[in-house]
Amino acid sequence: MTKLRNSATLAALLSLAGLPGCHSAFVTVSITNRSSAPVSLIEVDYPSASFGTGSLAPGAQYQYRFKILGEGPVKIQFTDAKGVLHTASGPVLKEKEEGSLKIELDENAKVSWNLHLNASK
Repeated sequence: MTKLRNSATLAALLSLAGLPGCHSAFVTVSITNRSSAPVSLIEVDYPSASFGTGSLAPGAQYQYRFKILGEGPVKIQFTDAKGVLHTASGPVLKEKEEGSLKIELDENAKVSWNLHLNASK
């Protein structure tokens, strides 16, 4: 009887193992400073929240991961080496999207956005 019960329990556990688990949709962001001077006071706003870092050296990269709640554009602001504040708006993000976003800051404080998102299931 115990052998039969253990076999039934094992079969039930194995059948549950094949079920899809919970999946949270996240966006991995990388900010790269492609200029020859440091940038500072970097803040990225996205639907429902924001993140940032104090500074980014020339050629350096900062990475962050977040979940999109709501819908709206992503925006960045940063200060260049001369103390000038720059702002730029990027692509619109939608709840339940996941993937990657690459933000690059160039020598002239121009911002490039490279977005690869898919709707999560």
